[in-house]
Amino acid sequence: MKILNVDQIRALDAYTIENEPVSSLNLMERAANAFVRWFCNQFVNTRPVAIFCGKGNNGGDGLAIARILSTQSYDVQVFVIEYTGNATTDFEGNLTRLMDHLQPVSIANNDDFPILARNVICIDALLGSGLSRPVEGLLANIIHSLNALPNKLVSVDIASGLYAAKANQEGDQIIEPNFTVSFQLPKLAFMMPQNAKFVGSWHLVDIGLSEYFINEIETPYHYTDKRAAEKLIKPRDKFSHKGTFGHALLMAGSYGKMGAAVLSGKACLRSGVGLLTMHIPACGYDIIQISLPEAMAVTDQDPKHLSEITDLDSYSAIGIGPGVGKALSTVNAVEKLLDNVNLENVKARLVIDADALNILSENRHLLNKIPENTVLTPHPKEFQRLAGESKDEFERLQIGIDFAKKHKVIICLKGANTAVILPNGEVHFNSTGNPGMATGGTGDVLTGIVTSLLAQKYEPVQAAILAVYEHGLAGDRAAEQRGQSALIASDLVEHLGW
Repeated sequence: MKILNVDQIRALDAYTIENEPVSSLNLMERAANAFVRWFCNQFVNTRPVAIFCGKGNNGGDGLAIARILSTQSYDVQVFVIEYTGNATTDFEGNLTRLMDHLQPVSIANNDDFPILARNVICIDALLGSGLSRPVEGLLANIIHSLNALPNKLVSVDIASGLYAAKANQEGDQIIEPNFTVSFQLPKLAFMMPQNAKFVGSWHLVDIGLSEYFINEIETPYHYTDKRAAEKLIKPRDKFSHKGTFGHALLMAGSYGKMGAAVLSGKACLRSGVGLLTMHIPACGYDIIQISLPEAMAVTDQDPKHLSEITDLDSYSAIGIGPGVGKALSTVNAVEKLLDNVNLENVKARLVIDADALNILSENRHLLNKIPENTVLTPHPKEFQRLAGESKDEFERLQIGIDFAKKHKVIICLKGANTAVILPNGEVHFNSTGNPGMATGGTGDVLTGIVTSLLAQKYEPVQAAILAVYEHGLAGDRAAEQRGQSALIASDLVEHLGW
């Protein structure tokens, strides 16, 4: 699923209008009907509705929604904000259509804001995705008043005052909805943690925009849903054997952190690898042999840390980082690994996580030794140490794109919508996962999944996108069974499978 910028959204609407063909007013009618179908499934018609409309096309959507809801026995009030004397043609067209059903109320100043009962559902149709400057004056005051209400609040397409594809400034007046019902495709703004309270729970409704245009247009931003993820999964041949699915090496663990090694190893095995070898410090031998009987163990000469590397010729993928710490001997081991992975006889793909990333951040000469298409899996703080600070999530995303291009790596920037950033600058946001996964060890699980898929000869880009999706899906399955607050990383491992 593609994520378009504002100009592309306008072009998509225009192309649909011209080539379907359909009038802009009837396309707006289609959007309003799609919104109403979602709304009626969410709220029964015993609850009154108050719709606040601007005088642009988003306001026109609101007027059409008001008319349709009124025909379905909803008690509807419509308020038009008189912040300008100019209204769009489609707003005027829907205003004319509405007059046979409802008489809208004008709000010309702050004192006109209505008193609403707590059970009224408020719909925000003030401003749409074409916003290019901060909201001021009467509209800003209306947004402030709506946010102050205890009522449920639903935004049409995007919260009024929120930029679709760039960062707002602190202090901007933006609607804080419980729900956003967006048309056809998600907005880039929905993916950014800083916008969480300006998005709420967002939902897409299909309004029949041109599939041809969507397929043809180029965009760096994508959203990985179930359909996209399932296309990446390779079916297993009947005559497969363990050698078919690769041999993975996980270099993990240190004294007091062997749990990270266990979690990553279990996840690797549960994700379908044929063979797994764990390279661990000597102190972890019994732990690994007992916890992972399916894995082989290679012990380091150092009793507490990784200090060396084993022969890499037989492995198809290598993961390093979970629980390894930052001892000097481990720093040396990371450098040795990078030097050896770059040798011609080594064919293994590489995954770098956790303290191995922190070692790169503190020993920056190592960055130039990272092989192309290596997968990095940082959380935000690890990424900040690796690539630099940013003032907001939009800038952080751009820093990630620049870093991935420069070093020709794949970055899984973990978060609510984990962003998989590719060496060509594309970004694939993930659709699965939940706040219950914000607990120690879930990142180790992801490292195991990515390593397993790479070992099975998935291309690095496919492995990263699919691993992130399945990681979040396992978290969703686990949360359904245990609840989010009780979720632990081991639960994810037990709910892996596709």
